[in-house]
Amino acid sequence: MQVPHTYFKTRDTKAWVIQVWVSFGIALFMCGVGLAYLPGSDLESVFMVMGYVFSVTATFVLSKYVRDTERNMQSAGHQDSPLFGAVVWGGFALALGLTAWGLSRMDINGPYKAFLGLGWLYLITSTFTLAKTLRDGHEADLAEAALLRANEAGEASQSMR
Repeated sequence: MQVPHTYFKTRDTKAWVIQVWVSFGIALFMCGVGLAYLPGSDLESVFMVMGYVFSVTATFVLSKYVRDTERNMQSAGHQDSPLFGAVVWGGFALALGLTAWGLSRMDINGPYKAFLGLGWLYLITSTFTLAKTLRDGHEADLAEAALLRANEAGEASQSMR
């Protein structure tokens, strides 16, 4: 009789998950306050909002791409084309580069510019952490569901004997 392999995916603690969400919320709040009171033209404000949103979405896409690529290397499964990787990494670089360029060219005082820049970097790092936490939770859910199905199948086969 062949014994099935059991894989365990540990879950993040509730404290960690709360910390990640709170950190992301603080970053969003800091950026929102900074952008709401941005002393500049409406066009500059809109550019910065678009840059922040572009940066966050590019960060989520990059974190998913990196995680999927790592999993595919381990399992020798489906691999994305190199061009897709270039698009993902290029989009991330473009989002950060254009936002940094726009921020550097704004005619605002140094401390305000520093606040916007640090808030933006905090938003990017907390987005990476949130993406990882969400993905880990999803993988733990999948692992638990697979283990439950395997246990149910094992019980069913034993009851047939």
